[in-house]
Amino acid sequence: MEIKVRSLTNCAVAADGGTISLGFEDVTGNSAAVSVSLNQVGALIMTLPGLLEAALKVRYGDQSLRYTYPLASWAIEQSSDTSRRIITLQTEDGFKVRFSIPKDEQSLLGEALTRPMPEMSVRPN
Repeated sequence: MEIKVRSLTNCAVAADGGTISLGFEDVTGNSAAVSVSLNQVGALIMTLPGLLEAALKVRYGDQSLRYTYPLASWAIEQSSDTSRRIITLQTEDGFKVRFSIPKDEQSLLGEALTRPMPEMSVRPN
């Protein structure tokens, strides 16, 4: 069954934390929801960015397109695993993503951020 979504409506976490519910209105105006188990939420989150980027490339016929989020803030904290740190990147509207960075990658990331970028052609999005 294919359902075409007009808009997202109510998204929620189940009382026991075992599922999330994505509420939406379909193109005919009917309300519905999809419940996704906690075990599958991670797979869904990991899949969507790749699909979004692939759709942009197909729609505009440009393989160099990237979907980006404007960074508003970031934070670094120590993980319970002392060989890793956690970096949190956040947009102004509250979207956050966290990465666990192994110790040997931390210095490489810092060096890459301080290195001058090679000259690149600017392409408007």
